[in-house]
Amino acid sequence: MLKEFRDFAMKGNVVELAVAVIIGAAFGKIVDSLVNDIFMPIVGAVTGGLDFSNYFLLLSSLTGGAAAPATYDKAKELGATIGYGQFITVAINFVIVAWILFLVVKGLNRMKAREAAAPTPPPAPPRSELLLEEIRDILARK
Repeated sequence: MLKEFRDFAMKGNVVELAVAVIIGAAFGKIVDSLVNDIFMPIVGAVTGGLDFSNYFLLLSSLTGGAAAPATYDKAKELGATIGYGQFITVAINFVIVAWILFLVVKGLNRMKAREAAAPTPPPAPPRSELLLEEIRDILARK
């Protein structure tokens, strides 16, 4: 059984999948940084600094008559809380990431289409044909 598992794990598709997962995880960090460090500040500037991450709803009167906490993290410490602002932030992140990946894939497809449309030169004739043409030319000159 161990030999069968080793044979399965060393098949090309499994190894390629493992490499793709590792590269995908690293790419995920790049995309996450792109979204959080570049695009979200732009979204914040356009919307006037709007930050959804601290929008929440306490499910019960857990504050004991006191004012509701200012942050979602503090509200979670009190108990059952719906953090709809976090969901909105994650949804915006998803839309931005999906749009960026769409543009990347569209660009790659366009590059592949250009490469496929580029004319390829005809293949060189085989050596035997070249030699026969030389013989023909020599005979024609005589």
